[in-house]
Amino acid sequence: MDQHLTVVDHPLVQHKLSHMRDIKTPTNHFRQLMRETSQLLAYEVTRNLDMTTKTITTPMQEMQAPVVAGKKLALVSILRAGNGLLDGVLDLIPSARVGFVGLYRDEETLLPVKYYFKVPNNMDERLVIAVDPMLATGNSSAAAIDMLKEAGAKNIRFLCLLASPEGVALMKERHPDVPIVTAALDEKLNDKGYILPGLGDAGDRMFGTK
Repeated sequence: MDQHLTVVDHPLVQHKLSHMRDIKTPTNHFRQLMRETSQLLAYEVTRNLDMTTKTITTPMQEMQAPVVAGKKLALVSILRAGNGLLDGVLDLIPSARVGFVGLYRDEETLLPVKYYFKVPNNMDERLVIAVDPMLATGNSSAAAIDMLKEAGAKNIRFLCLLASPEGVALMKERHPDVPIVTAALDEKLNDKGYILPGLGDAGDRMFGTK
């Protein structure tokens, strides 16, 4: 994955995303769609994992079988909405280690405020996939990546449902070594820092809060 931004335009991803965007979609359906879409996006974000082989015996014969190399990868949810993507990716990679970064956006300054940070050990030896549904201003995402790098992470990828051009530009400026995988690059941000056309607040839509 050498390009900075990958938009996954698979028909199933786009179909599910359209239902998530719809204001009429209820919380339980939104949550299930998020889980399903995150699994599809996980295929793309893990496309170029390092591989090795090990000797196994099939019912027919012994063979050298391909397996993922290195330490178990780390999934890091940027709370709270990141948990919606985390669950689906964990379904696909149940052996992954899991971390959490707690940030909230100050509604006046739009800058991130940290309240929680807990990640697996040996971050420098793991592929780290940070998950957050919305890459809006990019401030919180970039701050989370800063913290992961401070914890030793060197190989980081960022997975989101929606990205704004402003957020992608800020992430590319702050973290050009972190590729982004998303289901859609939307039009722009509004004056409150929300993505347009977007899908509203992903956390509120997923958890039924306002």
